[in-house]
Amino acid sequence: MTSIPELFGCSVFNETVMKNKLPKNVYKDLRRTMEKGEPLDITTADVVANAIKDWALEHGATHYTHWFQPMTGSTAEKHDSFIAPGPNGTALMEFSGKALIKGEPDASSFPSGGLRQTSSARGYTAWDPTSYCFVKEGSLYIPTVFVSYTGETLDKKTPLLRSMDALSKVAVRFLKLFGNENVTRVTSTVGAEQEYFLIDKNKFDRREDLVLTGRTLFGAKPPKGQDLDDQYFANLKPRIAAYMAELDEELWKLGIYSKTKHNEVAPAQHEMAPIFTTSNLGTDQNELAMEIMEKVALRHGLVCLLHEKPFEGVNGSGKHNNWSMSTNDGQNLLDPGDTPMENLQFLTILCALIKGVDEYADLMRLSAASAGNDHRLGADEAPPAIISMFLGEELDAVLKAIEEDGVYKTKAKNFEIGVNALPSFPKDSTDRNRTSPFAFTGNRFEFRMVGSSDNIACPNTLLNTIVAEELSQFTEILEPHKDEPHFEDEVKNLLKDVLKKHRRIIFNGDGYSPEWVKEAERRGLPNYPSTVDCMPHYTDEKNLRILRKFGIYNREELTARTEIHLEKYSKTRRIEARTMVEMARKQLLPASLDYLDKLCTAIACKKSVGIISKAEEQIAAKLNDLCDRFYESIERLEKQVASASEIDDVLKQAEFYHDYVLAEMDIMRSIADEIELNMPLSYWPIPTYSEIIYNV
Repeated sequence: MTSIPELFGCSVFNETVMKNKLPKNVYKDLRRTMEKGEPLDITTADVVANAIKDWALEHGATHYTHWFQPMTGSTAEKHDSFIAPGPNGTALMEFSGKALIKGEPDASSFPSGGLRQTSSARGYTAWDPTSYCFVKEGSLYIPTVFVSYTGETLDKKTPLLRSMDALSKVAVRFLKLFGNENVTRVTSTVGAEQEYFLIDKNKFDRREDLVLTGRTLFGAKPPKGQDLDDQYFANLKPRIAAYMAELDEELWKLGIYSKTKHNEVAPAQHEMAPIFTTSNLGTDQNELAMEIMEKVALRHGLVCLLHEKPFEGVNGSGKHNNWSMSTNDGQNLLDPGDTPMENLQFLTILCALIKGVDEYADLMRLSAASAGNDHRLGADEAPPAIISMFLGEELDAVLKAIEEDGVYKTKAKNFEIGVNALPSFPKDSTDRNRTSPFAFTGNRFEFRMVGSSDNIACPNTLLNTIVAEELSQFTEILEPHKDEPHFEDEVKNLLKDVLKKHRRIIFNGDGYSPEWVKEAERRGLPNYPSTVDCMPHYTDEKNLRILRKFGIYNREELTARTEIHLEKYSKTRRIEARTMVEMARKQLLPASLDYLDKLCTAIACKKSVGIISKAEEQIAAKLNDLCDRFYESIERLEKQVASASEIDDVLKQAEFYHDYVLAEMDIMRSIADEIELNMPLSYWPIPTYSEIIYNV
């Protein structure tokens, strides 16, 4: 049996393989490219490409593909073989540096938000050497970015890489204020905890809504849900354990540090958590992990559901985005540290985050916005749609002492907040808060709003940019005082000012409570319940300013992204509505009328011999009324979808889908679910919740 260290990364062209396969001078050039973004000359690129090809062939690859992340919400790949014509009708296996560095997929069929016309097809993929190549299913996968012929970004990874560079430059300059002269690079890091559902494939195939939309559009709540709290961390069922074991092996082969696996709160719900890595690599690996999850599930006769809310009335799935920053000399910048100056640096970064999250709460909210996640946020199981920060009692007490020129008290002793006497406090000095959208958890912030199917590039891009902006402002204020004796006083004054203006974003209480909604409104915090509410704020001038300032997006790219997100929302709702109509007309209503017909026939037969069945008559009357209402709702929903399709303005169309189509979908569902509860199981044409979530 292969040991885990031998298995881990065996399909990845990682650092160890590079050292073994590349000449020393070529390896050094490649490392400079990876660390500093220096371009590879074509001669060096040819050597690298040949080494990668030979390694890939050894691992069974016959093709290569530039693997990228367009605005579709999933990854994309086009495969070309290594084969080339040889002499006398023979075949050679070739791979050039040019083919490694650059590809040309058709860009016209990917969402562009109007940046490209359908007739303008050319687009380019460019190798991202900071993310390792890997072999999977007979192909060499080359992580790339994706841009149009005219240079506009058409993917999710390019902005992320730009934001990482921007944050690094600003943070290196900022750290010099606190004596960190040797730091040359700061990297944002992420660990994305991935939640998911596993259900039996036979049940999945009988539900058109699950097949076409990823969620159940109909379905009454089961008699038992998660009432007993008996699923969370429960013993793994043999079939689930076998799936998780194979999933771990497949992820480990691809260099993904799958660390934790367990049952989640809802029936049939589970979680995989990896170890931290850089944001760009973590993004690639999370996209790869979701793909592997789905494929491994099929081999076990299961289907992996990544939709944020596949079962109404049952907890949905998120993706907790654990974010931090680390330096090239090994510092975690969100670790409070053990000395006063480290503490001061940490508290200054913390205040930059407080200011940034308050000022750009709209960007934070829309970074987790999608049609699927709208069903989850604020549903007594996930963070509300209101952005706030959880710091915990002790850290909050430290900040209050700074703000008020007071005394920070612990059980051990009191500390005067004169900056030099800033205390060292334990990382885990307070409880965790699962109801907070953005919670400090010891040495990182956990952004809990992100949806389970989301690409994490967007939230990390915007978070990096927000922090870069605030650290840039802080640096401009503090740099003139760097070498002055009163530098620490200047820092303290800055922190006091930030806290007085932005303390409103800190909330350590229950984010699920109705009282918090009222309190947040009193504080002036924005509340954007849906994607349609928050997405237009992408192009607000304050947001456009910082995204242009750091070269993340230009105005056209940002406008295009807004349009793409709104279009996707409308298309998602249209598909869901049309699926509901089809299921209702072809399955649910006919089955209901068939049973009603048999019931009425039985009643008539009994009456003919003098038998009166009040139970049957009452059931029949109730079902007849429900079927009439169900039919009327089907008719209304069809008209609403038709009306929505006639609206040209992308925002107005999305608003119509949200306000009218989705509202009618909810009405239709409630009627269908009541019909289900009054129908014999043998007559109901689709698997029920109880059959689906308790069947594995």
